[in-house]
Amino acid sequence: MTTAAATFDPEVDQHIGAVREEETGGMHGRNLRSALFFATGFLVFAAALPLAIDSSRSPSAVTVLALIVAYAAASQARFEVGTGLFLPTGLIFVPMLFLLPLGWVPAAICAGLLVGSSTDLLRRGLPLERILIVPLNSWYSIGPVVLLAVAGERNPTLSDWPVYVAALAAQCAVDYAIQAPHQRFVNGLPFSVMARYMSWAFLVEVALAPVGLLVALVAVDQPVALTFVLPLIGLLFVFARERQVRIDHALELSHAYRGTALLLGDVVEADDAYTGLHSRDVVSLVLDVCDKLNVDGRARRDAEFAALLHDVGKIKIPSEIINKPGKLTDEEFELIKTHTVEGERLLSQVGGLLGSVGRIVRSCHEDWDGTGYPDGLRGEEIPLVARIVRCCDAFSAMTTDRAYRKALPVENAIAELERCSGTDFAPAVVDALVATVRG
Repeated sequence: MTTAAATFDPEVDQHIGAVREEETGGMHGRNLRSALFFATGFLVFAAALPLAIDSSRSPSAVTVLALIVAYAAASQARFEVGTGLFLPTGLIFVPMLFLLPLGWVPAAICAGLLVGSSTDLLRRGLPLERILIVPLNSWYSIGPVVLLAVAGERNPTLSDWPVYVAALAAQCAVDYAIQAPHQRFVNGLPFSVMARYMSWAFLVEVALAPVGLLVALVAVDQPVALTFVLPLIGLLFVFARERQVRIDHALELSHAYRGTALLLGDVVEADDAYTGLHSRDVVSLVLDVCDKLNVDGRARRDAEFAALLHDVGKIKIPSEIINKPGKLTDEEFELIKTHTVEGERLLSQVGGLLGSVGRIVRSCHEDWDGTGYPDGLRGEEIPLVARIVRCCDAFSAMTTDRAYRKALPVENAIAELERCSGTDFAPAVVDALVATVRG
């Protein structure tokens, strides 16, 4: 059974944590200036649109108020989907486009978000300047409003579906066009990364838009139909809270795995100072090589843990053998070779994420030509992470003082790596490690 934490990409964990921290903190410097700039721009557009777009619609005050309150309620169902944050507000936004004068819609969206955000500001005691996020997050409504105004304000009909698809595309495009530069200016987030973070929210928006259109088709003649969507919003609110709790637990478990790995590393270091310090050195080398080979996400996390714990099985080997200054006997070497299997067994007892890392630890002494141990794996049969750890482990061992010899000079160790490339070590890993060491 896969644990919740094992399903998380470390980049996702980091992004979710950053988003949560940003949502609860004050706004200063670049964040404040950018939010103020985009908020001002939105308010100017929202004020100008009613004057620029003619409309024959005249909804009642009750309908306007009901839409704003329903939108505020939908904004409280905050889903963390993939690497994005999604609000199921499209269920109300789409009907707004057909029940309100088009020029009023952005202001109504802003009002709905303001009502929804005010509860957070009061309940969680958030800094008042965070109110600037409301107009910043209302920009997405501008795209569909302008496109539908150009197409001509009229009641919804299924025959106009190409126009609605274009309006949805305009919504996503404007949202990205505002949020991506904001995040680039504030956090230095590349546009491509921001597109990936927002893609999940866009997909969910696409999935819910037809439901919003269905509500609009009925509500044009029977505004009371808006109430039919409220139970769905209530269910989404409950599901969002449950998902948030599960993500909280998964992140906590992920942090617990890291803490367990560090603790086991400390146990190794306490039992054998060389092995412990050597493992910490290997971690640094492994992560640098991962960067060279463009290894990221879960594989990079597994590489970090495997590098830290690749020698954990040595705690089962008698210290007099581990620290023996002379050459090992054949029997002693055979006993040393069992440390990879012992490491896998120890980590499998922990289970979860570290259990899967244990399978990598088992292979960290396999050779590229199949002469390694314990399973005699060859070439691509050896997990990539294990190949990286194997090479970095050997380099660190050669350049560190041991009980039975002095450390080799770095260039001598590099020459040995290159000599054994294609036999002991994966050639691509050797090239990446040499490039890392030589800078």
